[in-house]
Amino acid sequence: MMNTILFLNLGGGEIIIVLLVILLFFGSKKIPELARGLGRGMREFKDATSGVQREIEESMKEVKKPAKPAPKKVDDKSVSQ
Repeated sequence: MMNTILFLNLGGGEIIIVLLVILLFFGSKKIPELARGLGRGMREFKDATSGVQREIEESMKEVKKPAKPAPKKVDDKSVSQ
């Protein structure tokens, strides 16, 4: 959370103004619902990104495994007809 605030370069007074505007738009009864919805959305996003990251890491492990040796060449003489 703090990194986001630093990224947006908001000071304490600006944060208070933003919170007051949110309070005016949505009212005090609606804010807890909005916060819950925002929290759920952030959690789902985090779970999805960690799932994608896990899949990428697993596929990278498969790529790092040594390849199977190529089959021996079959001669025409060794094949019975």
